[in-house]
Amino acid sequence: MGRKIYQGKINNKERSKQKLINAVGKILKVKGYTGLTATNIAKAAGLSRRLITMYFDSVDDLIETYVRDRDFWSTAASKTDEMIAITEGRDTKEIINYLLQNQIDNFYNNPEMQKLILWEISTKSKIMYEVCQEREHLGTKVFELTDKELNNKDIDVRAVTALLVAGIYYMVLHSQSTDTTFCEIDIDEPEGMKRIKNAVSLILDKTYNN
Repeated sequence: MGRKIYQGKINNKERSKQKLINAVGKILKVKGYTGLTATNIAKAAGLSRRLITMYFDSVDDLIETYVRDRDFWSTAASKTDEMIAITEGRDTKEIINYLLQNQIDNFYNNPEMQKLILWEISTKSKIMYEVCQEREHLGTKVFELTDKELNNKDIDVRAVTALLVAGIYYMVLHSQSTDTTFCEIDIDEPEGMKRIKNAVSLILDKTYNN
């Protein structure tokens, strides 16, 4: 027999905290950000409402914990730092391509993240504002390196990246909300997804080799 794990106060607390965090995602997927109330979250978690303020101070604090845990750009920051260290900041095209290719996969396969982006662009909130600022900080770190690498050539990597990120968001959200193709491309099919990924790499190649 395996050794029985002690279920003490610490284990119970961490398990309850994770249930509450996961419950935010459940509510977000079903009811959207307007459904993120203490009552709904506690019910989805199967726990008492008072545990929210006991473990997270407030509903907003709980939601912020969830958002930071699920946001792709927040989790991508550490990997970006690794790539910068490995390349010594000299191959920014590959860094940006890596981020965008992974963003496509993460965003397409994560309904919760899709809801977060819809929340972000449809209403103003302190939580999403702070997350957006962190993404901008990550972008600034990479763009400072592109400026050095391109030596002030007349190449607007920031604008190109902005259009690619926005295009990725729209293509994925479009595919999830309609049954139609976009420019005769269906990213729900492997071939369609491959074409979009190849196009991202091609645009970056053309930009850097301009």
